[in-house]
Order: sequence, then structure tokens, then C-alpha cells
Amino acid sequence: MREAVAILTGGGPAPGMNSVIGSVAKTFLQNGYRVIGLHEGYTGLFTENPRTVDLDYMLADDIFNRGGSYLKMSRFKPTDENFKKDFNIDFFVKNNVKLLVTIGGDDTASTANRVAKFLRDRDYHIANIHVPKTIDNDLPLPVGSPTFGYESAKDQGAAIGRTLYVDARTSENWFIVAAMGRSAGHLAFGIGTACHYPMIVIPEMFNKTEITVDKIVALVVSSIVKRKLMNMDYGAAIISEGVFHNLSQEEIAKAGVQFTYDAHGHPELGKISKAHVFNALIEKKLLELGIKPRVRPVEIGYEVRCQTPVAFDLVYCSLLGMGVYKLYREGATGCMVYVNPAGEVSPLYLKDLQDPETGKIPPRLVDVNSNEVQSVIRHILNFITPDDYDRAKAYLPNPEEYDFYRILNWKRPKH
Repeated sequence: MREAVAILTGGGPAPGMNSVIGSVAKTFLQNGYRVIGLHEGYTGLFTENPRTVDLDYMLADDIFNRGGSYLKMSRFKPTDENFKKDFNIDFFVKNNVKLLVTIGGDDTASTANRVAKFLRDRDYHIANIHVPKTIDNDLPLPVGSPTFGYESAKDQGAAIGRTLYVDARTSENWFIVAAMGRSAGHLAFGIGTACHYPMIVIPEMFNKTEITVDKIVALVVSSIVKRKLMNMDYGAAIISEGVFHNLSQEEIAKAGVQFTYDAHGHPELGKISKAHVFNALIEKKLLELGIKPRVRPVEIGYEVRCQTPVAFDLVYCSLLGMGVYKLYREGATGCMVYVNPAGEVSPLYLKDLQDPETGKIPPRLVDVNSNEVQSVIRHILNFITPDDYDRAKAYLPNPEEYDFYRILNWKRPKH
């Protein structure tokens, strides 16, 4: 029987999923392997009758440049009880599976290690290689290397964001935009920068002070008033949904939000409109200040997850898929495939990335002290500074409370 490779996809979609699936399949098929696709993520490994599909070369060629994922995805996270009672070891034995390729985030990668260990303990040895994806760009890859899907999601998000900004300028409105980003603000910051939004709010900005609803609102109001002083009664503010992860339970209740949680214990942010929440809070504050509110909410999330990958991700994901074969032939296992900007492939071992105490992979955050971020803040964002206090009193009783640097407790830069 030919040796087989099994591929599954976990978590939520990202542009480039099919590019990885197709590239892995093409590479292994041309080298004599059978390639089996597993639908519904890890669900298929914990049921007697998994939904599978044999991936042939024509199918791989057909899907590699499409958005979405040909293999149906799932957030299923097996428990210890699932491993004891439900694990389908026959799938690996009967199909002669020698490599499990997983495509997903850190949770998907961690579960792959558990599967490999479970099989080893039963004297069935397989390799497992993970391909890291997330539009959030928050997996700790080396500096300069994005997670696949991020560049495509940012590109589509910026296309939406630019249209909104033209609408704001045309109608003299403000748009309050919320962008995906569970733990880090890369996507919101990337979109906001590409569109020259006058206010960007990401969780990393609150590195010197506790994050609160009032501070988030104050930052947006600061920008709205500053633009009034500039005779620009329009604009857009983009806020990363990740700010919710850093709010206390008291602050979340204050915002009027009630979360449900997924199998990994993460709040299901996609079930509520963060833009509507922020829009209502900002509108309320503007009314209190006697400023006529013209704010509109827009959510950027699911709209960018399944778009057709841009050229960057088509190339990047192809290299990742081919990189899986290279690492497998070199005997690597329990690792993520990494391709550096020069196209060189190497393994990144999860044990080297995980927190030694919790076992979790810490997210890669936006470096707010970087030259890129500080340049955007100083030269693109618009907000109240001490030079504006006197004129801002026409709108704000205490302008200093809306000073960007005072809100964040940052040291004011020297010009």
C-alpha cells in the first residue's frame, strides 16, 4: 500500500488555505504518495466514519488559487475523554498514513502534537507538520514574516476601508470601524494605516495604562474634535476587536456586551457587532458633549476571510506547501513549517515557542514603539494636543482629558 499523507484544516478560514492544500497535494502526489483530505478538522479523527476525500492532481490544481477552504473546517477541540473513547486509530493504520499535515492557528498546532503523542504511545509513529495561518498575524514567527492570509485580508480590508473613507468625506460622516484581531491589532493597524484613518485603536496602545471603555471612546472623540478644528467634519476610526480581550469583566458589562465562548475558551467575538457597540458608546458621549453625532458603524471581519488570495499569499502558501514535503523528507516532526523572506525553509518547533508554564503559544503583538507605528501615530493620526486646548474648549469642557498622550499615559515625543 502506498504511504499516505492526511491533511486537515482547523479554526476559521484565511486566504491561502486552498493554496497550501493544493501545493501540499501536488508536491506529494508527484512523489508517489496518496493524499487524503479530512473534512471538519479534528472531528474526522474522533468518529468511526470520517468524511474524507482523495485529493488527486487535477483537484489540487483546480482549488489552489481559490478563496475559502475546500476541506471543511471545524473548531472542534478533543478532550482527554475523546482521546480515550473516540480516537479512530484505524484511519491511520488502514490508510497507511505516515504524515498528518494540519493547517490552522496555535490551537490546531497544539492538538496535532497531542495526536502524534497519542499514536506514539500506541507504537504507531507518524510525523506531524503544521502550517501556521491566521489573518490576525499574531503567531510568533520571526520578524518580517507574516502569517499566511494576513496580507490578503489586509488588502481586502483596505479596499473596504478606502471606500468608507470616500463616503465619509462625501457625506461628512464619521465611520466607526471594527476589525478582526482576537489578541493583537495587526489587521486594524494595517488597514487604518493603508487608508490614512485619523484614529486607530489597538490593545497594544494601552501598554502604560489600564484599558477601559471610557479611554477608547475618548481617543475617538479626540480625533473627531481635532478634525473639527481642522475644518474637516468627517473621518473614520478603526478599532481592533482585541480590545475586548483586555477589558475587565466590569468594563465589558459597562459596554453592555455578553459573550459566549468557543471550545478553546475564547470569547466568540464574531457573534456580536463590535462596531455597533463602540458606535453607540461614542454617539452617547458626543451627545453629552453637545456635539451633533454623525457616526455610522461598520464591521470588517468575515468579509476578508475567504477572499481570493493576493499574489503575495499565492506565492507564500505555495512555498509553505512545498516546504512541508522538504521538512518531512528531512525527518522533521512536531513543528511548524517556516519560509523566510528569502524563500528558505526551516522548522519552527512548538516547544520553543510555547510558554513553559501554560504550554500556550504567546501571541505576537504589534510593537507600538517601532518606528513604523510611531511614525503613523505622529504623522497620520489626528488628535488633541496641548496646542489645541484653547480652541478645543468650544467643544470639550476639559480638553486635556482628550489628549492622546495623556489618555495612554505615554511620554510626549519631542518634535
